[in-house]
This record gives sequence, C-alpha cells and structure tokens, in this order.
Amino acid sequence: MKKINEITDSIKDINFDLNKSYDEALENNEFKEFVTSLNIDRKVLIKYTSLLENACNEYHNCKKCKSIFECKNKVEGFCYLPRLEDNNLIFEYKMCKYKKDIDTKTAYKKNIYFEHVPDEIKNASMDDIYMNDKKRFEVIEYLHKFISDYKKGNQVKGLYLNGSFGSGKTYLVSAVFNELAKEGYKSAIVFWPEFLLELKASFEDDFKEKYDYIKSIPLLLIDDIGAENVTDWVRDDILCPLMQYRMENHLTTFFTSNLNMEELEEHYSVTKNKVDYLKSKRIIERIRQLTTDMTMISKNLRK
Repeated sequence: MKKINEITDSIKDINFDLNKSYDEALENNEFKEFVTSLNIDRKVLIKYTSLLENACNEYHNCKKCKSIFECKNKVEGFCYLPRLEDNNLIFEYKMCKYKKDIDTKTAYKKNIYFEHVPDEIKNASMDDIYMNDKKRFEVIEYLHKFISDYKKGNQVKGLYLNGSFGSGKTYLVSAVFNELAKEGYKSAIVFWPEFLLELKASFEDDFKEKYDYIKSIPLLLIDDIGAENVTDWVRDDILCPLMQYRMENHLTTFFTSNLNMEELEEHYSVTKNKVDYLKSKRIIERIRQLTTDMTMISKNLRK
C-alpha cells in the first residue's frame, strides 16, 4: 500500500510540475494566444510546454516575416508547428509561403544536371543576357532560334562556341538550357576539366553511371573543352566514344572553348610527347557533325 501511495504522490508531483511550467509559459501573451488558437485540451498541451514554446517562437517569427531572406527560424523557410494525432502532439516542419514560391519558381532546375558549375551559371536567364555589345548579337540570335526549333521537335545541331575569355559563352548556353528546362527538357552542363578528374576518381564507385548519364542526356554542354590535360584515355576512351554515341543517336551537344576548331585539333593531337593527328581529326570530325561553329569575341564580363 505504501508503494502505491509513493507512486501516486510521484504522479502528483509530475503533474504539478507540468502544470506549473505550462502556467508560467502562459504568462507570455504570445504563447497564450498561440496555444489558444490550437483549440486542444490543456491535459494534452501541458505535456509539451517546451516544444510549444519553440513552436510559438517560430510561428510569431513567420507572422512578422516579409521575405525568405528575413527568416529567423532554425530551418530557413520552414516553421516548427504541432498537430494533434491520437491525443498526442506531433511536431513537424511546415514550409512557408515564401519558400513554396521559390521552390515553384526554381523547380525547373531539377531538369538540369550540373557538374562543377558556379551559381551564376546555374541561374542564367535569357532575360538577363548582356545586350550592349553588337559582337554578341549573332550568337544570341542563333540561340533564340535554337530554342524555338528545339521546342518544335526539329532536329537541330548544337553549337561549338569559341571566343575570348570571360565573354559569357557558358552563361548564354546555360540560359538556353534553363529556358528549355522550364518546359521539362532534360540537360546537363559539365565543366570538362573538372568532370574528367571526377570521372577518373570514380573508377571504383559510380564511373559507369556518371559517364552513361552524360553520354545519353538529351542536351549536353561540355564547358571549356580544350582546357584539360590531354591523355590517350581522355581523348580515345572518354571523349571519342562520347561523341560517337551522341552523333549516332542525334543527341544535341554544345561546346564552349577558348580555342577555335583548328587550335582544338592541335590540342588533341599531342599526348605525352606523342603526336597523332589522325585521332585528333576523328574528334574534330565528330564535333563538326554535332555542332555549328561560331566565334564570339567580346569584352570580359567577369571583371
């Protein structure tokens, strides 16, 4: 009987402490307003005072917030809120309206695979293209026509876009891919020198998966081709089969480079002091089959 009384007294003490903590929290008007709005029995609420205080703080942060950039909550763009389930409170993160709006506007990015690409390129937009240089007009006009033709389902070549450093070659092509991604078209943008290093490092891991994905993606940009160190493996085992597959399957391929076609051919002719112009020519022939060759000499926009 004594033990039962001890247990009963212990339960009373716990309930007293729970009620005391809850009543102290109620002294805060924001907390009182918050728990009242939940319309949940006090017997349930007193078990979760600490969590409810956290939820209350986040809720009132959201009420005062005017932008995702002002978010003060633990997880940006989310609010920690309770819901009643089987007479228990379940706390979970709910997305705010600003986060939902951003996610809706950027959902198209799921259609693009990026490999070692800076945020500026990932966010490239046709609306933000630099138009104050007439030297860029021919390329921009070509890309606008490409978008139109591609959407119509026409078989169109990609672009081998070479030119001066920092002239915005990659930005322009990325803006095209982003525009098409909004309509559900899949694409990939890979910074070629880094991608090769990544590929080489993945031999014992996901090499085939990475390579096959790039090989078969409907739209591909190989960015800064010609800036990598040339080896037999790079030229003969990676690039040549990639080009051959995309050519045979009519997969649209873009390239950006600081080298023109003749310079690129020279670049691929030498590996470890060996000269092989035949293998280099095979690469160039495939690139010519896949693309329209254009040059853009413009001011350095990275300054």
